[in-house]
Amino acid sequence: MSLKYSRILLKFSGEALMGQGSFGLDANTLRQVVGEVKSLRKLSVEVALVVGGGNIFRGAQIAGSGIQRTTGDQMGMMATVMNALALRDVLEDMGMQAKIYSAISIEGVSIAFNANQAKKDLQEGIVVIFAAGTGNPYFTTDSAAALRGIEIEANIVLKATKVDGIYSADPVKDTSATLYSKLSFDEVIQKGLQVMDMTAFILCKENNMPIRVFDMFKENAVVRIVKGEQEGTLVQ
Repeated sequence: MSLKYSRILLKFSGEALMGQGSFGLDANTLRQVVGEVKSLRKLSVEVALVVGGGNIFRGAQIAGSGIQRTTGDQMGMMATVMNALALRDVLEDMGMQAKIYSAISIEGVSIAFNANQAKKDLQEGIVVIFAAGTGNPYFTTDSAAALRGIEIEANIVLKATKVDGIYSADPVKDTSATLYSKLSFDEVIQKGLQVMDMTAFILCKENNMPIRVFDMFKENAVVRIVKGEQEGTLVQ
């Protein structure tokens, strides 16, 4: 089978793993997400993952507490490691090999990020999970997804969301909002659309890394994408 994308970086938020809850992990949602990864692996797509930590910790929770921004961001990085551990175990429980690379080395839990080794793992069919963001404060997991996608030479960064692409306005607030099927990087800037944080977006723009925004809870959406079918919004 001919695939449009053979190596992808899939990024989704920690909040997506909460399901209908308000904190933590929902077992059914976690298995649903991993099930989509398994569908990709059945097609021999090389899959790298970046997950946020907002289901466990968000910096806004400690605003005004006296905890420094740098410390708060480090706490957020630790939350992504917790999510990565959960993902690894469920991936393995569902018959896949998985490995966690962390921007912050945690002995006995993860290994330090190494782009060359990660690429070798991907070639061997191992699902690679990148945890702890970029390892630096003031950078989001969007930036980590863009950076890691570029470093491992992924074909595309897939940003999984709760909506089915990029709209001209918030579709929840404006029922007349238009769904874009394709945009250029310059059009996104001109229209002031929210795709990723600006650091992540510029990284992708400068390195010609396409981004596709899609609904992660739409069954087989990610499979349709790697096959080259229309799904969500493509930015390139």
